[in-house]
Amino acid sequence: MRAWVAFLDTSNLLLRRIDQQLREDGGLTQPQYELLTRLAEAPQRRLRMAELADLLVTSRSGLTYQVTQLEKLGLVHRQAFQDDDRGVLATLTEDGLDALQRAAPGHVRVVRENLVDLLSHEQLLALGDAFDVARTHLRTTQRRD
Repeated sequence: MRAWVAFLDTSNLLLRRIDQQLREDGGLTQPQYELLTRLAEAPQRRLRMAELADLLVTSRSGLTYQVTQLEKLGLVHRQAFQDDDRGVLATLTEDGLDALQRAAPGHVRVVRENLVDLLSHEQLLALGDAFDVARTHLRTTQRRD
């Protein structure tokens, strides 16, 4: 129970700090920052909306809302997928990449100050190993549900 409550408290507090920093530095929310990051890491800075929703562990309607907000800001562009009329691609724009690069240093600072730098190398490795196990299990069972 101690581990569970510590996980809940820490993740909620850290996400609140991250969200505050992102709003101040980049005018972005944490989900928007994560969305932009996933697109920046993708080949040609674009992904199918369905794939992006799976990566972000969000509903397609929730993703559509976030992409619409980012599209209004000129940070993301949507277009139909060439080979599939039903498929839609989300593409990170140059302005989106600029916004991500402006927010990233503060994001890294907040994560380091409030998590990474507080733990020893061994603790970070153990934490990574533990979350890898849980993530693999959850992603595997999610596909079956």
